[in-house]
Amino acid sequence: MAIVLALLAAGANALATVLQRIGIEEVGSKAARRGGLIAGILHRPIWFAGLGLATVSFLLQAIALSLGDLSTVQPVMVTELLFLLIILGIWFHRSLGWREWIGVMGTASGLGAFLAASAAVGGHDRPLAEDWTLLLVASIGGIGTACALTRRGPRSWRAACFGVAGGIAFALTAALVKTAADQWTRGPWYVLSHWQGYAVAVVGLSGLVISQHALDAGPVAASQSALLIVNPLASIVMGIWLFGDRLRVSGGREAIEAISLGVMFVSLFVLSHSPLIASSAREERLTPMPRPAGAHGGHLPSA
Repeated sequence: MAIVLALLAAGANALATVLQRIGIEEVGSKAARRGGLIAGILHRPIWFAGLGLATVSFLLQAIALSLGDLSTVQPVMVTELLFLLIILGIWFHRSLGWREWIGVMGTASGLGAFLAASAAVGGHDRPLAEDWTLLLVASIGGIGTACALTRRGPRSWRAACFGVAGGIAFALTAALVKTAADQWTRGPWYVLSHWQGYAVAVVGLSGLVISQHALDAGPVAASQSALLIVNPLASIVMGIWLFGDRLRVSGGREAIEAISLGVMFVSLFVLSHSPLIASSAREERLTPMPRPAGAHGGHLPSA
């Protein structure tokens, strides 16, 4: 059930990414410089539609994390890129080519092999205070360093750095959400009496802001590939660090797991450079599909 919910969350987040990208592009670079990116997108209804879907995705992910392990749920979330590719293919009326099919099959097979070989099992649901302290210091340091590196370099580099920062932020958010979800079983007042619930809002909002700057900084291919590769890696580390998640490593499983993750990440990189996604690198705007005569609905709304 946790894996199914994670897949639904990934699909919802993919559509949210498309809608938010449209909202950002409608702001325009000049308007963003004049009034600020965040101020501009707050006037775009389509961006709020994307935000609504992102909220649904967050809730589905939270339930999945309450039922499963961080080291299992978060790697499944990389399927977001597969859903994103399908959505853009429908949007532009384009069929998937060899690049896309190789990427899709590689991602699916790599993810499936990793989940089957690792068979992650959570150790406990109450991380130690010192573990949280060290993890927060390391995560904030990683996010800060990645954001600092966005000040120089080409647009693809800046987008990738923002993607790295977003990947760490969303992995940390997932760890906090899992803790808050585990605390929820003891009642809402128990959640309100602990800092993790409040940290979800702070870190989650920070990740949202970073992701918007990643979309604005450069190609979606650069930001999404970086985010979707860093996020599961960081989540696996956090799952082992905080919750004692145990990955099976006997009988040569560690080699299978490493190879599976490698196949998945290479496939994600290939998918992120698909013409359907990489078109954003050429600053092509996402425009609504033409409505067939007599048709009603069938395409994403425009602001």
